[in-house]
Amino acid sequence: MSLGPPARLLRTASFGLALLYAGLFAGSVLILGFIVYWTVQSSMDKQLTARIDAEIELLKGELRSEGPDELVEQVQRHINFIDSLEYALADASGNTLAGNLAFMPTKLGWNDIAFSRGGKDPSYYRVESVLVDNGYRLAVADDLGPQNDIRRAFLDALGWALLAFLMLSLVGGILMSAVFLRRVDAIARTAEAIIEGDLSSRVPLRGTRDNFDRLSASLNRMLDRIQLLMESLSQVSNDIAHALRTPLGRLRQKLEAARAASNGTTTMAIDAALGETDDILDTFSALLRIAQIESGTRTAGFREVDLSRVFENVTDAYSAAAEDQGQIVTAKIAPSLKFWGDEDLLSELLGNLLDNSIRHTPQGTHIEVSLGDFGSHFAATVADNGPGVPETERERIFRRFYRLERSNSTHGNGLGLSLVTAVAELHGMKLTASDNAPGLRMTLTFDPFLAAPERGAIQPPSSQRDASSAINRHPTIQGSPEI
Repeated sequence: MSLGPPARLLRTASFGLALLYAGLFAGSVLILGFIVYWTVQSSMDKQLTARIDAEIELLKGELRSEGPDELVEQVQRHINFIDSLEYALADASGNTLAGNLAFMPTKLGWNDIAFSRGGKDPSYYRVESVLVDNGYRLAVADDLGPQNDIRRAFLDALGWALLAFLMLSLVGGILMSAVFLRRVDAIARTAEAIIEGDLSSRVPLRGTRDNFDRLSASLNRMLDRIQLLMESLSQVSNDIAHALRTPLGRLRQKLEAARAASNGTTTMAIDAALGETDDILDTFSALLRIAQIESGTRTAGFREVDLSRVFENVTDAYSAAAEDQGQIVTAKIAPSLKFWGDEDLLSELLGNLLDNSIRHTPQGTHIEVSLGDFGSHFAATVADNGPGVPETERERIFRRFYRLERSNSTHGNGLGLSLVTAVAELHGMKLTASDNAPGLRMTLTFDPFLAAPERGAIQPPSSQRDASSAINRHPTIQGSPEI
């Protein structure tokens, strides 16, 4: 099982949850550890002070009952038989009478002192110094070394235990994230396949009946329902379009036959009827083409496209039509921009936008086509200085069959921008209409890497088709955008 990029693993919810629980547990262990440490430390301190107090009281009793000489003997006897304690006994003048403590503390009461013998590391002692009868001073000290050793051992054990726990939590979080990502990636791959047009794709089940399996099963049932509805809708639309195209085709043939046999009086009426029939046929063709594009089936033909060359060819092809109507088309196209898509559809997209500007602007209009690389994204525009579109209408012009009131007298069916929108969405482009002050500006923004295959995948060779071939096959592009 591939664990995937570390960055992905670290961003998963399961890894974050594992770290959260690890942090909470580590904090709890630290709090509990310091409580235990403080309890043990306090207990050891009490035992140590009680031992020293008991020893001093014992020696005080010897002084009171037996006298100074017996006290000196008892101190010497304790030195010989009690290794962990050290003693010091001095008279009122400060002369040492007995003991093995290196010095007599000058301060009465409890003291923690450190001193070294023979250049060794210092030793730490807790000393209690008291005045006894006859002006004698008695000091009893206990070595703090064992207590410090226990403290260090406890802290070291706590530190290593926390480190081991955090490492295990990290490894466990990574493994959990890898399993989590594998299941999420399976759902993501299914979603991507459906976006690409494969409505039969489903999320694989593992048979474990866990939460992911139940979620996957629910998603699959939903996808089954969506596929059934989409197929039914598509079938009904196609049946209607094909069923109507056949009688309309026969009607056109009959009109042509009637025109051939007609006299001059009826020729104009028959020509008008033929024109209306052609418009109806064009409308059905445009609807079928939009449905095909929106279904996502055209993504199978995606390949690396020289977008700059496509824009140059389409712009050159439409410049002649613009000149015939007294308009000027100029281009500002950045060279060698590559994009992953369908060359014919991209040519048709730009052709529709240019045709829209040419049809709905007066003589003398300047139309500018631009394509540029802005680092994080590409941007393409088709802008003119014609009458433009009111701000309240700019969102509506992308609807099917919607046309501005002033465009009702212009030939067309109002499906062109719907087709452009379908092609743009298929390629992950964002299409917007804005004011060119004066005129209309149509802008396409898109990530050049958004539609590209995963890095490392085998890509087909660059397309060598000429964008103008698509234009030649559609000299009057069906469904051209009429506002």
